[in-house]
Amino acid sequence: MASVNKVILLGNCGRDPEVRYLPSGQAVANVSIATSSRRKDRNSGEMVEDTQWHRVTFYDRLAEIAGEYVKKGRPLYVEGRIKYGKYTDQAGVEKNTVDIIATELQLLGGREGGGSMGSGDEGGAQAPRAAAPRAAAQAQAPGQSPKGKTGFDDMDDDIPF
Repeated sequence: MASVNKVILLGNCGRDPEVRYLPSGQAVANVSIATSSRRKDRNSGEMVEDTQWHRVTFYDRLAEIAGEYVKKGRPLYVEGRIKYGKYTDQAGVEKNTVDIIATELQLLGGREGGGSMGSGDEGGAQAPRAAAPRAAAQAQAPGQSPKGKTGFDDMDDDIPF
């Protein structure tokens, strides 16, 4: 049976990233991301906002990009996997941890960013996608293809099925 461990977060960065390098030279960046939801309280009828904090870890090139472009308060889209762990604090008490190991990062918001970054990107941020070709393709009538693109422009429209 197949299994899936995937987390998608859309929230605001709670602090500037802490970037460090392991002895192997691998970059690691840690941030915390706040997500919130709103609900109506049953007793008072007032809207209540519930904020959850998530620890997110980036590795390698994604960690370097996060360290350079992610800032406190910045809205982020993060995809990754959840990882549970345990450690013993200084008082000898065993504590549980929950971390998100990020595989994708997208900077949201204003002009400062908006590029999408993933673990497979070698050159860092991608160039913003061109909106004009997409808008032109959407403006065409359904079933029409741009002239000269497919090679099927001269074929008959009679389809037997």
